[in-house]
Amino acid sequence: MLRLDANRSATFCDGLSRRDFLHAGALTAFGLTLPAYVQAKKNGLSTDDDINCIMLFLVGGPSQLDTWDLKPRAPAEIRGPFQPIATKVPGIQISEIFPKMARHTDKISLIRSCYHTATAVHDTGHQMMQTGRLFTGGVEHPHIGCSLGYLKGGRGELPAHVLLPKPIGRTGGNLPHGQTAGYLGKPYDPFVLNADPSVPNFKVPDLLPPDYISAVRAERRQKLRDAIDGAFSKFEKSPQAQQLGDNFHLAYRLMSSPKAREAFALDKEPVTVRDRYGRTRFGQCCLLARRLIEAGVRFVTVNMFETVFDELTWDIHGSRPFTDIEEMANHIAPNFDQAFSALLEDLHDRGLLETTIVTALGEFGRTPKINPAGGRDHHPGVWTMLIGGGPIAGGRVIGESDELGYAPKTRPVTPGEVAATLFQGLGLDPHHELPGPQGRPIPLADFGVQPIKELF
Repeated sequence: MLRLDANRSATFCDGLSRRDFLHAGALTAFGLTLPAYVQAKKNGLSTDDDINCIMLFLVGGPSQLDTWDLKPRAPAEIRGPFQPIATKVPGIQISEIFPKMARHTDKISLIRSCYHTATAVHDTGHQMMQTGRLFTGGVEHPHIGCSLGYLKGGRGELPAHVLLPKPIGRTGGNLPHGQTAGYLGKPYDPFVLNADPSVPNFKVPDLLPPDYISAVRAERRQKLRDAIDGAFSKFEKSPQAQQLGDNFHLAYRLMSSPKAREAFALDKEPVTVRDRYGRTRFGQCCLLARRLIEAGVRFVTVNMFETVFDELTWDIHGSRPFTDIEEMANHIAPNFDQAFSALLEDLHDRGLLETTIVTALGEFGRTPKINPAGGRDHHPGVWTMLIGGGPIAGGRVIGESDELGYAPKTRPVTPGEVAATLFQGLGLDPHHELPGPQGRPIPLADFGVQPIKELF
């Protein structure tokens, strides 16, 4: 991440520290690197308009039986306390805890038959739903947004992929969460906000220079870097050094770009708009995601939570340090309902939904039977995700679960198929090959895995 306010060590004659300089000079520009742009040209891909994506990751794993796939005729210990309500699309019902979303089901489709067969821990689900694959043999696959950035590059000074507000942290498995560029390398990692946009006087800590670095000193830094370039001309003939130089110049452009600063300036939004999304961390991240897409960012990932411990989340085991069903309904669901509905409505009203896929998904579902603590446990056997916008059709239900919400009954959908669907929606061939470890070609989605055709 872009840092210019590091602790001082050795200093140059203008007071600029060597550490400060290296923080700027050794940066990766997170998705807007020149290598990404060159790579896009090599692949014959457009680097301009195209389809964008906002991925809302519902960390914790929402319960399918209490949200978007209710079973009102199931036994009481399975069906839960909530009633289904009608929505804008005849025949589609969702939980009463989402009254706002019910007015927007024409804009999205529900996939009620997602499943995977890996271990029922958060981290494996995070990996599979954001990359399409389980990490095995020490190979970390790239996030879908990072693959998009690698193939198409960023637009101007803006990152190709931005992650809000922070990466997924500790969720119990101590495994990677699938939110980096993996084997593509750090130059294609997302730009990470690392700040809460709902706090007063919100600023992006790793984007803008601190007050003590004036424009004049920033220019001196650029000239100093140019001078050092001459002294290391031989070294800089290597591909690694060339990439370092490219990253420096592009990071410098990002730091000094009015367009980049404007994209993150939530205070430019009317108070009524900010209130419509909700003055929560998730609500303001959704609003910021819209601003970033509007400014030219290709892919925005929003983590609704950073962890599942000691805060209210979708992880409704029922006892501390987790959440119970009623707490989810009273706090988590209204937060999601307000922000998600506002995002869909805002994108639609601004003409952005036609070019922006919006998806809300978790890492697994929950066990049908309510446990003795008053919650539901991890269950990757079946769950529901939401997707719409761009070329993705709205107002549809894909697949169904069985009578107890335990397993897919029709049209089972794997994480690989979800990834292939997103790649196709973004205008990429799902079987286009990336350079994997040791140069071994790896397709975006495994050969034989196809997009969900019913969504197009």
